[in-house]
Amino acid sequence: MSMPFYVAPEQVMKDRADYARKGIARGRSLAAVVYDEGILVCAENPSSTLRKISEIYDRIAFAGVGKYNEFDQLRIAGVRHADLKGFSYSREDVDARSLANAYAQILGQIFTHEMKPMEVEILVAEIGATPEDDELYHILYDGTVMDESDYSVLGGDADAIDDRLDESWEPGLSLVDALGVAAAALAGPDRHLTATDLEAAVLERASTRRAFRRIERDEIADLLPEPPPDDEDADGEAGTATTDGEAADGEPAGS
Repeated sequence: MSMPFYVAPEQVMKDRADYARKGIARGRSLAAVVYDEGILVCAENPSSTLRKISEIYDRIAFAGVGKYNEFDQLRIAGVRHADLKGFSYSREDVDARSLANAYAQILGQIFTHEMKPMEVEILVAEIGATPEDDELYHILYDGTVMDESDYSVLGGDADAIDDRLDESWEPGLSLVDALGVAAAALAGPDRHLTATDLEAAVLERASTRRAFRRIERDEIADLLPEPPPDDEDADGEAGTATTDGEAADGEPAGS
């Protein structure tokens, strides 16, 4: 009888984390930004039918990056969890913190005990009565929960986008300014994202009950600032910017 190969637990966890991070990095990133009247969630997503941003409950939104089929399973589980808790107790008892903890347990269990971890990062956002009461929970592939304020960034390019948001975000932004800041941070210095490249939704503070509202692409086009003029090349012709249109592994194009 042959003895099985021994692999140190630390190496197993490292390999799983590397696998999950590589899968997430193949997709496109997402940013959530607090503005004067609510929370804006903006994602780079050319698909008009496959959503990365969704409503979970009255004042709670969900967003995910990575493998679409995996974070959509988590979205459905979150909706069921919230509906069951709201029905069993009251609608006011459904909150983002308990939902984020439930997601953390699911992702942590899968990361520790399953052969393949989920290649996802998710965001749970809840709008409060004041900006100080807003809640942003960033949950990683291994179940780590990060309680963030002002803004949150998910995806493989999160560090660079976070640095750009740190330079441009400020308290009291209007929706127009917040969308411009988020789109510019997602695009970076070498690209310009248009309405057809973006998916956006808001949690509106003034709403009495259901705060989630999806921003359609016609409205995104009206809210986005005008693109800068193209630089002229050596022949005097306007140059055109190109974007990476490859689909991520296991994701729809633009997820």
